[in-house]
Amino acid sequence: MLSFLVLGIVLGLSAGLAPGPVLTLVISETLQHGARAGMKVAIAPLLTDAPLILLTLALLSRLAELDGVLGVLSLVGGGFVSFLGWRTLGTQGVRLDGEAPASRSLTKGMLANLLSPHPYLFWSSVGAPIMAKAMSQSPGALLVFLISFYALLVGAKIALALLVGRSRAFMSGRVYLYTLRGLGLVLMILGLVLMYEGGVWLGWIDG
Repeated sequence: MLSFLVLGIVLGLSAGLAPGPVLTLVISETLQHGARAGMKVAIAPLLTDAPLILLTLALLSRLAELDGVLGVLSLVGGGFVSFLGWRTLGTQGVRLDGEAPASRSLTKGMLANLLSPHPYLFWSSVGAPIMAKAMSQSPGALLVFLISFYALLVGAKIALALLVGRSRAFMSGRVYLYTLRGLGLVLMILGLVLMYEGGVWLGWIDG
């Protein structure tokens, strides 16, 4: 289970800290209405991702014996994670200057997450092979991955809301940038691991 705990922590933390539509709303809400408003937006993935996870699990139950399909998904997911790592390495921070957007709500935060392509790409390519491997071990392994992933995904955004509420300069500061770049390297390594596992699923590599 330790491997799934580590996967959940790394992927959740990187997703929680990386710039994107939901993080932008977290920051704008915090700047306009305080940290509590930003924290409300931060929990949006908990409310919107459940159907995606259930759909992925339903599909996996039918594809469990199709190693070729899972192998292709793992290869695609590994490439996607490596791309995210490369892009994260080039992050220059989040600009907080300029005029803040109009007031947002939890509902708009949920819409931002639903309309973003990242959750769909993640659960169809990265999440699917990881959950398949977890289910092959035990239900507990699957729960460890999901709980650690969302604890870090939501927790990181809540922490950022609190930090931005105290210091506007944090999002463009060195600590944030160095943290992201460190995660970028880890993501690139994780992407290679996922591609390796895809090769094992497809029989190209002896596991």
